Amino acid sequence: MSDTPWLVLLKKSLERHRNITEARYLQLATITPENRPANRTVVFRGFYGDKDCLKFAVDNRSRKVYQVALQPWAEACWYFTQTREQFRLSGLLHLVEANNADINLQQARQTSWQELSDNARLQFAWDNPGQPRAEDADFALPVPPSEKPLANFCLLLLEPMQVDYLNLVGNPQNRYIYSRYDGWSVKEVNP
Repeated sequence: MSDTPWLVLLKKSLERHRNITEARYLQLATITPENRPANRTVVFRGFYGDKDCLKFAVDNRSRKVYQVALQPWAEACWYFTQTREQFRLSGLLHLVEANNADINLQQARQTSWQELSDNARLQFAWDNPGQPRAEDADFALPVPPSEKPLANFCLLLLEPMQVDYLNLVGNPQNRYIYSRYDGWSVKEVNP
């Protein structure tokens, strides 16, 4: 993974917020088949690869998986309260499912499953997300073993193509747009 300027800033923010659980949560917006935005909170699970991809754990039965299949472009928005920084990461989503042929991505999926807490793994054993809850729904299931991911567990990678970084400290505030074309470029813009 290269250390592009925006990634250096993001890693520094993550380090400064390492003891704040909520700092791992960010908003991820996808596009519905009706061309409407769909936004939800996701948990940051680390970085993957040399393209500075962000990792998330998702259930392949969720609506976001269907949305990604139709339109892989998405945007994440992450705000860090202590440093008053906002990162808007726009890019392509890559879904790593159980049948993915790339051995490196399969290993990343396996490792991500093993890194999940018991409670997080348990959610993948529940009934289909977003569907009506049955009266006899059982949420007291045994925790799935960490050795092998459940088939519906997917690793979702966000490959940023543009990062809009806003630092709200100071007057005026500072804002930079980082763009990936043939490598990363940066442009300072008005806040």
